[in-house]
Amino acid sequence: MATEGATVKRRLTDGAAALPVGAASSSAVSPIYSLDDGCLMHIFSFLAPIPDRYSIALVCQRWHYLACHPRLWLRVERSIKNISEPGVFANLEAAISAARPGDTILIAPGGNHIACNIQIKKPLCLIGGGKLPDDTVLTCSRGSESALEFLSTCKITNLTIRTELGCCLLHRSGRLTIEGCILQCEEDPLDYLSFPIISTANGCDAFPPQPIKHSSNSVTVARTRIEGGAKAVWTSGNLVLQRVRAIYSRTSIFFWFEVGKQ
Repeated sequence: MATEGATVKRRLTDGAAALPVGAASSSAVSPIYSLDDGCLMHIFSFLAPIPDRYSIALVCQRWHYLACHPRLWLRVERSIKNISEPGVFANLEAAISAARPGDTILIAPGGNHIACNIQIKKPLCLIGGGKLPDDTVLTCSRGSESALEFLSTCKITNLTIRTELGCCLLHRSGRLTIEGCILQCEEDPLDYLSFPIISTANGCDAFPPQPIKHSSNSVTVARTRIEGGAKAVWTSGNLVLQRVRAIYSRTSIFFWFEVGKQ
């Protein structure tokens, strides 16, 4: 899929490069502009939401409309000017409830988004809309077990998830990918009860052993900063921590690791 997306991106870029300034509406400049909206939207769906789909939205008004269409991703905006606008929601829980399996949800930067015990039972991708992960913050208040609870294969990226007490991410089942995020458990005398990541999943014993990336239940963490809590990862199933790597910078430590069945 990554190779296919790169090929699509290159062809779209070549088509856009052939478009002279002020001629965005001319269909005679490049064959791609003769495609109907449905075909273009299908092509755009192969691109990574950020930065590729975001970049092509800058080509012209038509591409902006199609690249931001709710069929390609949903948006969470704290202040909605038009409540009738399709695909835009005032909070993350509403967006997840309305999403279809495979949808991408873009969470607007700025302020704190509330995330308390939100269950995700379908494959989704959650993306922070800021330039940095700490531009988009999900806050889980005290008294909640977790900010997000995953029961399906999902990916989260470019987000900060902050909890007062409890865990940031509760992994029940599926393949969870955490990339370029910040997981924070607030410093507290009871921080021994806090864990950035908790997994209660078990491996699948009914099938022959396979590499971790093909496991039915696993957690993959990349370029993620983890702060606070008794341990970075706590498991109550039979999954274990594997392939740990850390990079130290002046201000923080970034982790790469996997949680899966040996």
